[in-house]
Amino acid sequence: MINFKNSLLAPFAVLMLAGCGASKNTSYSSLTMIQAPVNVQKKTALKEADLNRWSHLDIVKDTVPGMSVDRAYAELLKDRKSKKVIVGIVDSGVDIEHEDLKAVVWTNKKEIAGNGIDDDKNGYIDDIHGWNFLGDITKENIEYERIVANKNLVDEATYQEAKAVNDKNIAKSTTGKARLEEMIADATNADAVLTKYFGKSTYTKEEVNAISSQDAEINKSKMMIQRVNSFEMTVPEFKTAVQKELDGYIKVVNGDNLKTNYRKVLGDNPEDITDTKYGNNNVMGPDKEEILHGTHVAGIVAQVRNNGIGGDGIANNVEILTVRAVPDGDEYDKDIALGIRYAVDNGAKVINGSFGKSFSPHKQWVYDAIKYAESKDVLIVHAAGNDAKDIDVANNYPNDSDDKINEFADNMITIGALNYEYGNKIVARFSNFGKLNVDVFAPGVKIYASTPNNTYKLLQGTSMASPNVAGVAALIRSYYPKLTAKQVKHILMDSGVAITTDVIVGGKPNDVRPFSTLSKSGKMVNAYNAILMADKMSK
Repeated sequence: MINFKNSLLAPFAVLMLAGCGASKNTSYSSLTMIQAPVNVQKKTALKEADLNRWSHLDIVKDTVPGMSVDRAYAELLKDRKSKKVIVGIVDSGVDIEHEDLKAVVWTNKKEIAGNGIDDDKNGYIDDIHGWNFLGDITKENIEYERIVANKNLVDEATYQEAKAVNDKNIAKSTTGKARLEEMIADATNADAVLTKYFGKSTYTKEEVNAISSQDAEINKSKMMIQRVNSFEMTVPEFKTAVQKELDGYIKVVNGDNLKTNYRKVLGDNPEDITDTKYGNNNVMGPDKEEILHGTHVAGIVAQVRNNGIGGDGIANNVEILTVRAVPDGDEYDKDIALGIRYAVDNGAKVINGSFGKSFSPHKQWVYDAIKYAESKDVLIVHAAGNDAKDIDVANNYPNDSDDKINEFADNMITIGALNYEYGNKIVARFSNFGKLNVDVFAPGVKIYASTPNNTYKLLQGTSMASPNVAGVAALIRSYYPKLTAKQVKHILMDSGVAITTDVIVGGKPNDVRPFSTLSKSGKMVNAYNAILMADKMSK
């Protein structure tokens, strides 16, 4: 995006850094920035232990495109003091009882737990660890569905765009419905044929693989059950999983997806930003399994480092403030706007937003919240999205530019996702990109972090790349608290490691482009470099 603040900052920063480099007080004056090696690729597969922390590794020493977090701690931050930083996690909710997170959960010291009184008079009763703007909601509509169901939400042109998306989804669901119905029928028939063949209803994978027959129907059934087995499922489990997906297609075909008002249970008016008294203080929501996403995101930022449990967070001196505002479906603009303001008002200096959508009826509410965060010196880190699209063209909300060219704020940084393979496959096949509207890239494939009920999983998405960057941002703000949100944003971009080679985009081997054209910076975030630059800038 064209931004006068950005274009002025770059030369100013260069002059500032040059002047600081001569200072006798510069701790790291003899150290140089990490640069990407040329034509170096990992020759052997990553071991599990390395895969589970690859985002912390170093592109030179480990030949994987990590953020050099471990190196930053070992060589730059050892024995140094830091200031605690509050990081707002605006997401699906967080398991604040998790063994690797409970020690870093933010507590509102102005509120008395369980007394049913709004002690701090912020409008939210007993908001001890954050606020749940969804109440007991877990499932929600996609925004285009809400627009089609109520065209008064938007102008006619936007309504027609939403209707076109819905019509396309109906056609896709009609085809999908037929395919899945056939799949269930084939699995049922194959199971019956092999049950008769074996003379028993239960048979093993090995027995199926060993079938040798000239009968076409038996061989067809064998192939179908082998397909079922490839998912590590029994036939009943497979049919249940397929039926769940089929039910979703049926709802779309029948139009039932437009009829359910999930929001009704909250009792608020989602079209009124001044109606703020809704939700509750249960930041884990009604079902722990539904907060996998938020718990994973929080873990990437803040899992306790070096405790021998699970994985390590990026930042070592943070507290997680939970804002539950992202359901299974599209978030409401109102919840996001109020959620950002809540996190800001309660001291967050970094806010992570691993969510997004293609339509935003009340985008101005969110824009105003972003500007409010800017006025309070808060950095917002946002995921670029997982549609393998150019968001210089395609809509992706929230953002910091209404026209995709001119930024209205300079405190928001948008993150694309990297794969762990250094080379032409370094960009995650699903990651959105954009020379103007994506700022920088970070690890987002197979990221290991906390999930509900003291578990840990590898997940992927720009949703994982964003908290990796939020963690580095928190690290900078923790060790260099005088730096502003805007300065931290540009440090993250300017200090990154530049990739000067061509890469595959969208997982399509024939779509090869210079990495430098996929984001504004043309770089990937590097914690080691960021600390070096932050140190110089702070002096």
